[in-house]
Amino acid sequence: MGVKGEETRARLIAGMRGLIEAQGYFGTGLNQVVAESGAPRGSLYFHFPEGKDQLVTAALTQAGQEIEELLASLARQGSDAATVVAGLARAFADRLAESGYTKGCPIATVGLEVAGSNEALRQVCVEVYAGWQRVLAERLTAEGFDPAEADVAAGQALALLEGAVLLARVRHSPAPLTDATHAVRHLLTAKPADAARAGLTPQRAG
Repeated sequence: MGVKGEETRARLIAGMRGLIEAQGYFGTGLNQVVAESGAPRGSLYFHFPEGKDQLVTAALTQAGQEIEELLASLARQGSDAATVVAGLARAFADRLAESGYTKGCPIATVGLEVAGSNEALRQVCVEVYAGWQRVLAERLTAEGFDPAEADVAAGQALALLEGAVLLARVRHSPAPLTDATHAVRHLLTAKPADAARAGLTPQRAG
């Protein structure tokens, strides 16, 4: 694929990303994507012959990888896990404010819509979230958490943050993200043994 083809493909993915984050999967049509991207209509099926779901998959995967790299970058800088999560919360808060609270997490809007109706896209969202959780769990393990406890705590931190994004978007306020950041810091800076006794990092059955 030549440079022009790569640029066209990138525009289509960017167009789809912006639209599905703000409008959702069902609210976004391919005609809108073509108009948003400025790409020739014929190029859409050239680059994505399987249609809408293939383009949505590319958009979700790219967005997920960018967030995962942000988390990994913060971890490489020596940030502890709570600070890594705070960095992600700031990124989400910025996206919310800049978009007039139409955008926050690039995965959540679609994930909520397709969880019960589109297994292929649900799995894409599962893999994206698993990548984020893995980065946090690795950071927590380095900080002294048992690997199993680290995985559970990382999942809890992401759950707090994703719930806060939803509340922030509905309320048009960054306050839920600020509150979630404080809660995550309390969760992740507790000594692993203390956290386990408090029921914050339960072992998984089996």
